[in-house]
Amino acid sequence: MNAVPDPPDLLLGRYHLECVLGRGGMGVVHGARDLLHEQFGEPCSRVALKRLDESFSQCPDAHLLLYSEFALSRSLRHERVVRMFSFEVDTHSQVAFFTMEWLQGMTLDRLLLECPDGLPWRELQPLAMQLLDALAYTHLQNILHGDVKPANVMVGEEGVCLFDFGLGYAPAWAKAGLPTVNRDRFNAWTPAYAAPELLAGGALTAAADVYGVACVLYELAHGKRLGERRPMDKLARPRQLPGYCWPALRCALAVDPERRTVTAAELREVIGRKRPRWGR
Repeated sequence: MNAVPDPPDLLLGRYHLECVLGRGGMGVVHGARDLLHEQFGEPCSRVALKRLDESFSQCPDAHLLLYSEFALSRSLRHERVVRMFSFEVDTHSQVAFFTMEWLQGMTLDRLLLECPDGLPWRELQPLAMQLLDALAYTHLQNILHGDVKPANVMVGEEGVCLFDFGLGYAPAWAKAGLPTVNRDRFNAWTPAYAAPELLAGGALTAAADVYGVACVLYELAHGKRLGERRPMDKLARPRQLPGYCWPALRCALAVDPERRTVTAAELREVIGRKRPRWGR
């Protein structure tokens, strides 16, 4: 079998690939310089560039999957959601890719490695509120993220940013008859954060996104992943989470999606409250 060649260091004669920022189940994200912007004196010429992994790019509809992620994300305009720039195809090398903002900081999974006992509430609360702001806004735009997990959340000096909509979905697209990709066949869900109904072959819903973000918040407050669960299992409140937040988070973690009735916006409202005073 012939090896798939690596992409060139320069795409479209414009984007110079400098480093690999991350790899996922289907794509590779590079840090790149936009030489055209440099030529015209733009103060910020660095972009993140996502292309398909070499092995995955051989699938017949792989480029449709990549474009679908770009199309889902490009309409989102929120300070806590990654900004998309453009979708391109380098015809010479037959590489399709899109560009987006180069996020600075560390992903939540790396942060969690440094906090085995969870984050103190004074640090956890603003991160949780910002992440829930991003997800609530995304749902308001009728877009589902599909893969909320610590590796898809960046934490930098300006706060949290949600990225990687590769498993996302817009129900309105299917209703309008627009082309969509069946992501189920890629088996790309991360079991520790995927809602039980997704792992059982069910459809992606807003409730499934809520389960994913609740797993992230639980881990931030507890320091350890939630792990595999059964419907009858009872959860203990994470040590770093105030008691008044626990009922809403526990609801978001319900194994049965019918009992998972809290929305991302409602969870954000609870997390954002100040601690109630006795006698009030």
